[in-house]
Amino acid sequence: MMPKVLISDKLSPRAKEIFEVHGVDVDVRTDLSLDELKEILPDYDGIAIRSATKLKEDVLQSDGNLKVVGRAGIGVDNVDVDTATARGIIVMNTPYGNAITTAEHAIAMMFALARQIPEASASTEAGKWEKSKFMGVELTNKTLGIIGCGNIGAIVASRALGLKMRVVAFDPFLTQERATELGVEKVELETLLTRADFITIHTPLNDKTRGLLNEETFAMMKKGARLIHCARGGIVDEKALYKALKDGHLAGAALDVFEVEPATDNPLFELENVICTPHLGAATAEAQENVAIQIAEQMSDYLNNGAITNALNAPSLSAEDAIKLKPYLGLSEQLGRFLGQIASTGIKQVKITYEGILNGLNVKPLTALILTEVLKPSLDHVNLVNAPVLAKQRNIKVTEATSDMAGDYSTRLRVELQTDKQTIKLSGTLFGNKQARLLTINDVEIEAELSGHMLYVHNNDKPGFIGALGTVLGRDGINIAHFHLGRSKQDDTAVALVKIDQAAGEETLAAIQGLDQCLDVKALSF
Repeated sequence: MMPKVLISDKLSPRAKEIFEVHGVDVDVRTDLSLDELKEILPDYDGIAIRSATKLKEDVLQSDGNLKVVGRAGIGVDNVDVDTATARGIIVMNTPYGNAITTAEHAIAMMFALARQIPEASASTEAGKWEKSKFMGVELTNKTLGIIGCGNIGAIVASRALGLKMRVVAFDPFLTQERATELGVEKVELETLLTRADFITIHTPLNDKTRGLLNEETFAMMKKGARLIHCARGGIVDEKALYKALKDGHLAGAALDVFEVEPATDNPLFELENVICTPHLGAATAEAQENVAIQIAEQMSDYLNNGAITNALNAPSLSAEDAIKLKPYLGLSEQLGRFLGQIASTGIKQVKITYEGILNGLNVKPLTALILTEVLKPSLDHVNLVNAPVLAKQRNIKVTEATSDMAGDYSTRLRVELQTDKQTIKLSGTLFGNKQARLLTINDVEIEAELSGHMLYVHNNDKPGFIGALGTVLGRDGINIAHFHLGRSKQDDTAVALVKIDQAAGEETLAAIQGLDQCLDVKALSF
């Protein structure tokens, strides 16, 4: 039987044509209610969507044929990826199809804000000729601060430099080499806020960026600065922005995204120095056709051949390679996730060594999976396909090596991460060809299973520290499930991996960090 796909949002007609060329049966129904979608979705092998269709847990839990969700665009806020993964449903997106369009919209918003174009247009159309009222500012020689200098931010930087602006950028993953290549000055966030005349946001929404611009950070901004926000709602505290605009500390703001969307009633709409658009960052004919064609090609290739491209929740593997590499995916994911959660500065190099049985396999998907987990805490929409590209863009050197020997084990995977300030080395193996185990952290032997909530603690190896650590956890009602301890052969330090029954909060981590002999503590989640 031909695979069957539902297109439930408005996509370019080219998507339907591509599906049909590849022998996929297509239904286009863009007017479905939630109940109707739940009723018919189990009959389809795939569903192609934009942002309107909400594929949350209750929709994806239904038994049926659904194998793949294709998001024509970048963001998957409307898809419950965890539930899809648990149900064995691949979630794909098109990470690069609308980068230029979004960058151009940010530049357009900056022009409109600088010259008060929407207000001047409305005034003129109302029969007024208020030439002296709309006194704008030039962009030439102004400083643009870019928060998040990834794919979209880099395009914005190139356009701004063409306008003869000075560009400063804050991005934890931006290396000095990449900044030099782009022609921007790499700075810390506080420096950017105090220097920039215009600030534009191009960072993902995650736990680290939620509320990044708030009352405190707005106060750091230069008086008269202007904000452009075309990233994700939630990064900007809108109440604090309203106050900064109302008080006159900021000269204006141009917003394409909001904390609550659709944004039909927002106090910011009352202010004359605010420009708003209804999440139009990706809304050009070219971008919509590009993402529609890409998602149709990707979904067709998966449904017909099993090929996985731009997947957010599964490795990109051919059918042949999947059988050989499947046992090592969990180990690679855990080691990469460990490193991603403890690295705190710009990454310079990732060195991976495959030993024993791993030597001779096609390890590229394993490398991509490690990079994905390393980059994920600071980058949105990173997956097995684009992780190597994102690493290259940031001048992160990635090297692979292989060896026939794996010491006492039939196979061993080593990962070394170098940042601006530290080098971290991990190694792991499989027990029984299926159970992932951490073997070493730097030179410390510490066999452990990485799962659930854990604490990584590095401390001077002195009497009483473990007791003090247990006292803090006990005081905060956090139960210890497992305790793994190792001692360094190079210096008088020790490493502990503590599995706990619940996540440790900021106060608990601060209390541990404040203990005598504690060198570092990080909360981990697997």
